[in-house]
Amino acid sequence: MTDSVAQVPLIHLDPTAADHHGEAARMRELGPVVRAVLPGDVRVWVVTEHELLSELVTDSRVSKDWRNWGAIQRGEIPDDWPLIGMIKVTNMVTSDGSDHHRLRQPVTRTFTRKRVEQLRPRIDRIVADLLDDLPARADPDGSVDLRQHYAYPIPMQVICELVGVPEQWRPRLRTLVDSIFRTDTDPEEVVATQRERHELLNGLVELRREEPGEDLTSALIAANEQDPEALTDEELVDTIWLLLTAGHETTLGLIANGVRALLTHPEQLEIARNGDADTWANVVEEVLRWDSPIGNFPARYPLEDITVGGVTIARGEAILAPYSGVGRDSAHHGDDADRFDVTRSQGRHLAFGGGPHFCLGAHLARLEAGIALPALFARYPELGLATDSAGLSPVPSLFSNSTQTLPVRLG
Repeated sequence: MTDSVAQVPLIHLDPTAADHHGEAARMRELGPVVRAVLPGDVRVWVVTEHELLSELVTDSRVSKDWRNWGAIQRGEIPDDWPLIGMIKVTNMVTSDGSDHHRLRQPVTRTFTRKRVEQLRPRIDRIVADLLDDLPARADPDGSVDLRQHYAYPIPMQVICELVGVPEQWRPRLRTLVDSIFRTDTDPEEVVATQRERHELLNGLVELRREEPGEDLTSALIAANEQDPEALTDEELVDTIWLLLTAGHETTLGLIANGVRALLTHPEQLEIARNGDADTWANVVEEVLRWDSPIGNFPARYPLEDITVGGVTIARGEAILAPYSGVGRDSAHHGDDADRFDVTRSQGRHLAFGGGPHFCLGAHLARLEAGIALPALFARYPELGLATDSAGLSPVPSLFSNSTQTLPVRLG
C-alpha cells in the first residue's frame, strides 16, 4: 500500500445496516473519497460527494465489468462471498461500450416508456385491490405490515406480469431476491441461492419458449431467435434476473420509505394531501433523494489509474456508489439536505444512477410510487405507524435501504 492510500480514511461498513444514514454521514465527513472494508475483509473505495460521483458514473475510463476487478482476477473473491450475487452477473449493468449497447438495446426496444405508461390502469387496479384487502391483513394487535401487504406486492405483481413469471413461482422468486440483496448471509445460503436462481430462470426461459406470451421474456427470446448473436444464454438469463430484481426491490423500498417519511413528517404529509399530481410527483422525487432505496451500489473498476477528489485510485480497484449517501450531500442539495421537504426545488439526484447505465426502469418506479402513495393516504386518512420509527429494523443489506417491516394502524 502506498503512503497516499494509507492516508485515506478507512471505515468498516456494517453489513446489517443498523445505522445506514449515520454511516453515510460519517463517510461524507471523512472526505470526498474513503476506503471501506466489506465482509470478508474486502477493501473497496467509496466516492462520497454528489458531483464527484456524478462525474465518475460517466467516466469512460471506469468499467462496470466485474472481470476488470483485480481481486477477482487474483482469485481473492470466492463464489460463496455474501456479496457475490450483486456483482458476478452478466447483463447490461456489468458491461461497457458496445457490449453494454448490445445488451441494453433489446430491453430498450421492448421496455418502452409508452409500454410502461400503458400499465397505468393495471397498476391502479392492483393498488385498489390491495387497499381493499388491507383490513383483512391485520395482525392480532390490529397492526398491518404495510411492507409485506402493500409495498411489496405492487411492484412484484407488476414486474412478474411484465416479465411473464407464473404466479405460483413468485414466492420462491421473492425469497431468492431477498437473499441476493442481504449481506449477512452464510456461504451455504449464497451457493444455494445462486444455484436456485439459475434453475428458476432457466425454467422460465424454457417455459416461454414453449408457451410464448405478451411478456418481456418472450420478447427477448424472439429477439434472440431473429439474431442469435443478440444475447448468449447466460446473458439472457441474467438480463431477466436484472429485470425482476431491479424491477421490484427498488420500488418496494421507494414505496415503504415514502410511507415512513410522510408518517414521520406530518407537516409534509399535509402539504401532499392538499396538493395535486405534481405535488405527489415532488414527494416521490424527495423520497428518492432523501431516502433512496438503493444504498451502496456495486461497482466500478478503473481501467487505468485515475484521480478522484485528489486521491489516486489504481487500475482494477473496486469503487462503490453510495447513492443514498450522496442524496444528503449538502454541497449539492443545500445546507438543509438532511431535511425531508416535499416543496424543495428539486436538483438532480442519483437515485437511479447516471450516465449510460441510468436505470431503464426509472419511469416505472416513479409511476408505481406516484399511484401507490396518494391512493394509500386517500383511502386511509388516519393511517399511522404502529411503532416508534426508531424501532423499525433495517433490511440487513449494504445495497437495499429500507425496513424489514412497516407496521401501521389503518385508523
